[in-house]
Amino acid sequence: MCGFIGIAGLPGNEVAAELYEGLIALQHRGQDAAGILSFDGKFHQRKQNGMVRDIFHAQDMEHLKGNLAIAHVRYPTVGGGAGEDAQPFYINFPFGVGMAHNGNLTNWVDLKSRKFPAANICLESSCDVEAILYAFAMGMQRTLKMDPLADRLRTAVESAFEHAKGAYSVVGILSDGALFAFRDPHGIKPCIVGRRVSAKGTEWAVASESVAFDVLGFERFRDLKNGEAFLVVPGQDPVFIQITQKKHTPCIFELVYFARPDSFLDGVSVYKARQRFGEAIAAQWIEAGLPTPDAVIPIPDSARDAALSAALALGVPYREGFIKNRYVGRTFIMPSQAQRKSSIRRKLNPIPIEFEGRTVLLIDDSIVRGNTSRKIIETARKAGASKVYFATTSPPLIAPCPYGIDMATKDDFVARNRSSEEVRIEIGADLLLYLDMERMIAAGRAKNPELTEFCTGCFTGQYPTPDAAEHLEALSAERAAMRV
Repeated sequence: MCGFIGIAGLPGNEVAAELYEGLIALQHRGQDAAGILSFDGKFHQRKQNGMVRDIFHAQDMEHLKGNLAIAHVRYPTVGGGAGEDAQPFYINFPFGVGMAHNGNLTNWVDLKSRKFPAANICLESSCDVEAILYAFAMGMQRTLKMDPLADRLRTAVESAFEHAKGAYSVVGILSDGALFAFRDPHGIKPCIVGRRVSAKGTEWAVASESVAFDVLGFERFRDLKNGEAFLVVPGQDPVFIQITQKKHTPCIFELVYFARPDSFLDGVSVYKARQRFGEAIAAQWIEAGLPTPDAVIPIPDSARDAALSAALALGVPYREGFIKNRYVGRTFIMPSQAQRKSSIRRKLNPIPIEFEGRTVLLIDDSIVRGNTSRKIIETARKAGASKVYFATTSPPLIAPCPYGIDMATKDDFVARNRSSEEVRIEIGADLLLYLDMERMIAAGRAKNPELTEFCTGCFTGQYPTPDAAEHLEALSAERAAMRV
């Protein structure tokens, strides 16, 4: 998972500083690197490993001139943490195109090692957006400069879809002076269009999450459809182009964990969806005849909304039992197991008076490897809890994600080939309850009847795209070789 935002401001407006604010709002989507690419007749770029606040300074904003710009925060899946993998990417010849993306190509290894070398294309990084960029450029080469810009974009995106398989949303700049975006044919990754109207005219933006618009005064206009492209020249009306379309299967883990609660994705409030997850786990708890706890305590932050609604449904007090250190990054997206383990205890500190002598129900969004859950339960017991129950607002995670969420390899999942009871013993809980798949899906799609399915591959091992399993095998072999 990564995050991006692009703005087509009115002529004369400098938008780089606004993109900085947008990246701050999207920092939760990637903490490895960040970059901004602007255009004022030529490209200007600043990108580097690190957090947004540490990369950009006043002199950078002065350098990043133009009313067209795109920005990105990176969370590494394909590629490592090297600086050359930071986004955006751009080319100046035979025409100018800049690009950033959120997602993962399932045929990346094949493109890099076989298809592109056969076409004399040498990729310089380990970041798969470079492959999308060149596939897009190959399509552009089949068009003529005098062709309508929308037709040229259609041909370029068709080429990208032809070559780039997997899950991705893309934002970019054309040196013709236009902002564009497109979403993969299954719509697995989110992509939202925003609009800002003033007396001077209308400005447009595209982002991975709608929260990036909120801080900049844009209104959420609509989500891009799966297989759809967007094009806007500053000061003009945008064009939406349906390129192709397959079954729409957005990633449900965005609602469960990754997105900020103040975002909307595919017309669904993340905040409200998590409340419904909490109500669903409470109903399941009651139907299973499980004992009533003395208090419900969330594992901050992503489980907080669900825990509050679960406590109300169970009729027991909601309590904040853990204080989160805001200066420790999200352990889930840290690149190594050693970093995740060392950060867990520093990340959460208990409030003993909320645990002493009580039976507590801890609610989290998921259990991946089990390390975090085990450590949290141990912490709750040391803080004085008499019993520690544990519930998650998603089913057991059993399969890796081929689409850009670096969960684990298949052998790392604590729930894989284990029963719920075995997982309970492994993490040290007195009771463990996972939210049923059907309840999770129903809660996720409740306010958007057009959402009929989600990508639930991490819970089932079944993926929307046919080459996902092959990609995971190649990725697992690559990582195994790196560990030797």
